[in-house]
Amino acid sequence: MKSVYDVFRERGFIEQITDESQIRELLEQKSVTCYIGFDPTAASLHIGSLVPIMSLAHMQRHGHRPIALVGGGTALIGDPSGKTEMRQILTREQIDHNAHCLQKQLTSYLEFGDGKAVLLNNADWLTRLNYIEFLRDIGRHFSVNRMLTAESYRIRLETGLNFIEFNYMLLQAYDFLHLFKHHGCQMQMGGNDQWGNMVAGIDLIRRVEGKTAFSMTFPLITTSQGHKMGKTEKGTVWLDAELTSPYEYYQYWINTEDADVGRFLALFTFLPMEEISVVKTLTDARLNMAKAVLAFEATKITHREKAAVGAFYETTQLFGYRPVEKGLFPSSTIPRPDVIGTIGGALPALTLAASGIVSLPIERRRLDEGIPAFELFHEAGLCPSRGEARRLIAQGGGYVNDRQIGAFDEKIGLPDADEKGEIRLRKGKKRYVILSVR
Repeated sequence: MKSVYDVFRERGFIEQITDESQIRELLEQKSVTCYIGFDPTAASLHIGSLVPIMSLAHMQRHGHRPIALVGGGTALIGDPSGKTEMRQILTREQIDHNAHCLQKQLTSYLEFGDGKAVLLNNADWLTRLNYIEFLRDIGRHFSVNRMLTAESYRIRLETGLNFIEFNYMLLQAYDFLHLFKHHGCQMQMGGNDQWGNMVAGIDLIRRVEGKTAFSMTFPLITTSQGHKMGKTEKGTVWLDAELTSPYEYYQYWINTEDADVGRFLALFTFLPMEEISVVKTLTDARLNMAKAVLAFEATKITHREKAAVGAFYETTQLFGYRPVEKGLFPSSTIPRPDVIGTIGGALPALTLAASGIVSLPIERRRLDEGIPAFELFHEAGLCPSRGEARRLIAQGGGYVNDRQIGAFDEKIGLPDADEKGEIRLRKGKKRYVILSVR
């Protein structure tokens, strides 16, 4: 059986580790306690937090004990890591509210209680520290010269680093020491921008306790186009259904760029790697099937299966069902054609002609007033985003019935349908979608 270390390595989670052989040996043990911190700077986490969250879920699935640490104390200071300017200082009331929301949100991914995952708030110990005692007992172990070599501080020195932020490394290191002493936590994990803080915690444990601790960082995920994860034209993609609906969440994933599908399936779903590996051989319509699986599985993890099914069917109201070929992703629970009638009513299935042209149904009422071309190209799956659809059409790459579309917001409607009730969309020279008016 694979250890969780093997899972992390093959799925692309690992960026830096303190000692590979020791961590591999550690994670092959029956149960190891690890932790990741989440600062409550907002009332919800966003997609950028998913890699750390998924790592804790993998740890739990392999019998280890994860600690999800909400930073109610450190949020009072503000983490300078990865920031070019000081974070906004929040009130204690705002932080307490955000911390409560995050604690509730994390229960969607981890099972707490009964010796399983542990949920803590570092305000419980950091806000009780005596400053003089902290400086004497903890601060004396830190070298200012060494701290200034940390990337998070070095970058900020160019724009200005204030004293309150300078203390953040000490507090995060103290968190690790506290969890090591009181909860048997041997490893800290998190984003790669936290490496300096993690190493400081390991060094503090060695100096105070005379023992060894470990750290592992994850890559800061960007798309293949270099875009930051979780950012769209509409703003941040939140994990809270009140801020980003399950439908919007599903749409974010189904519009994943082609080059990212396999990587995101590995990071953001629990599907077996043996199934995910097939993605590198897929193109066109079959790759779109993989995107549908990614969207469904990712939405199911964050919002539960009922919401994922709802988002799936809300999407298919316009363009029908995106099936998965039998055996392509057998572990996915995305609805199959044979169960459509039992969940949400009978819907037409997407069909693939021998030529590879995709035929999708579209409701007549939506075409009465016409639909802007860029929206239609995006919804039909010809472009992963509306922005790309605008660019494609503006550059002359969009066609309707083999006629080049003149403007990205040109309306496409019933007059464009032929005698068979079909509208033929084309991207470039080879990618087609036929809309069948119903």
